[in-house]
Amino acid sequence: QVQLVESGGGSVQAGGSLRLSCAASGNTARRYCMAWFRQAPGKEREGVASIGDDENTTYAASVKGRFTISKDNAKNTLYLQMSSLKPEDTAMYYCAAGGGSLYVDSCPVQSYAMDYWGKGTLVTISS
Repeated sequence: QVQLVESGGGSVQAGGSLRLSCAASGNTARRYCMAWFRQAPGKEREGVASIGDDENTTYAASVKGRFTISKDNAKNTLYLQMSSLKPEDTAMYYCAAGGGSLYVDSCPVQSYAMDYWGKGTLVTISS
């Protein structure tokens, strides 16, 4: 069991930057795939980026080159550095973790690979 708590959301103008954090607690000693998802009002949840236990990363095409996912294992914290933000990035951002042996390294940025979810942090980008 892992608990995830996001922070760092807020309101930013288009073109700006924001850094999200996700603090993990509980059974953090195991291997995990970690990821960020987002959900805009009236839309389905979509994968944003993921980082495997081997530290390989995967990004959605819409954020590649603008967002960077990283983690600090010593601090049990996942990050999402967001730059060149656009109004379409406005959404509730969720961190997630998957512990399945098939996914811990490949870490597909898909909901089926995730076992634990945070409650989200809101990101609003104004034009």
